[in-house]
Amino acid sequence: MSNKNKNYKRFSFAPLGLGGKSYSRNLQRSCIAAICILVCGLFFTGCKNETSTSLPETSTREITDDLGHHVTLPAKVERAVSLAPSLTEIVFAVDSGDKLVGVTTYCNYPAEAQKIAKVGDTISPNLETIIALKPQVVFVSTASQIESFTKTLEQQNIAVFVTNPKNLDGVYQSIFQIGEIFERSDKAHEIVNGLKKRVAEIEDKTKNEKSVKVFVQFSKEPLFTIGRDSFVTDLILRAGGESVTANVAEAYPKFSKETAFAVQPEAIILSDSEDNREPNEVFNNSPAVKNEKVFRISADLLSRPSPRIVDALEQIARNLHSETFE
Repeated sequence: MSNKNKNYKRFSFAPLGLGGKSYSRNLQRSCIAAICILVCGLFFTGCKNETSTSLPETSTREITDDLGHHVTLPAKVERAVSLAPSLTEIVFAVDSGDKLVGVTTYCNYPAEAQKIAKVGDTISPNLETIIALKPQVVFVSTASQIESFTKTLEQQNIAVFVTNPKNLDGVYQSIFQIGEIFERSDKAHEIVNGLKKRVAEIEDKTKNEKSVKVFVQFSKEPLFTIGRDSFVTDLILRAGGESVTANVAEAYPKFSKETAFAVQPEAIILSDSEDNREPNEVFNNSPAVKNEKVFRISADLLSRPSPRIVDALEQIARNLHSETFE
């Protein structure tokens, strides 16, 4: 073999100045290391994939509202709009006021609610404003508004949750529902347990008292009152009274003066507002007016099925049975 061929052979087996045997051993070690790294990589990749597939994510959940609708909600609700002051109060009560991105112009309690973007009033909210706020759910109270816009919101993938409490137990249910929606069930139960304790104390004090015939006036002219399906009717009963309009089918019926004249209430409760601070003239000769048993309760307390409704209950009970609470 020529020197030229010898040099070529030596170069081919000992590049970069490595001797032939040393290079061979390093090459073997490098191959073994590469195979080990590849096997380990495949092993850990397999473990990762197995872990991720074994923990399925729940992206939505379903809650039934007061109309019996099965409402699909995100697993975690971060953006909500309230279209009733009572619902705004409940959301804040369960420590979720920071999730509200829109409320009505009537949502004035607590004070923090007044800083939230307004979407109109309870009767005719601005749908464009609501949609622009991108809420995941809109809370609606059938006691104060129509539901014709529900379909429009649902077409925008915005859930609509309706509450419609007809008595005090229904108010408790609303608190439980909203607590569940915001994952604040423990707080909701804490609130309801406290309210039930206060209600039990009132009922215990009035259970042996003579029932008082009560007329609740929500509007002087025209004359509006409460009926069978109003939660206020339940309040009157628990406070030791009896609503003289308890058998009227509607929740808040318009009452004729002829019918009102005949009921002769022993006490009149006014939902106190600027245009409703005196009883309608039809009651001028009623026992309530003659005996000065006319009482005013803040319209915000009396008309909102929220935790503060028990404040209204306590005031009603004290008004009807003042001697018992002295």
